[in-house]
Amino acid sequence: QVQVAESGGGLVQAGGSLRLSCAASGSIYSINPMGWYRQGPGKQRELVARITGGGRTSYADSVKGRFTISRDNAKNTVYLQMNSLKPEDTAVYYCTITQAGKDYWGKGTLITVSS
Repeated sequence: QVQVAESGGGLVQAGGSLRLSCAASGSIYSINPMGWYRQGPGKQRELVARITGGGRTSYADSVKGRFTISRDNAKNTVYLQMNSLKPEDTAVYYCTITQAGKDYWGKGTLITVSS
């Protein structure tokens, strides 16, 4: 089994920054793609950013230039640096890791951006 745990959420003012962390643990036997999704109030879950095992990154258009995803393979950890936060970034942020074709999800961490 694989466990995923996010941390770093909270309340921030518009224009501020936050850094999320996500640690994967358990039966991890390769360097796997990892990513961040979010679900805002009344919205569907959407992709925020993903990073491959080799470090290739992709971002939703809405966060390009503001968010940066990175990883520490030795720690099976992925980070999301979020700058210039906007009220519309308010959401529960979920971390995921994909191994052997299966997605494992964390429970999510809430980010609230006040205007």
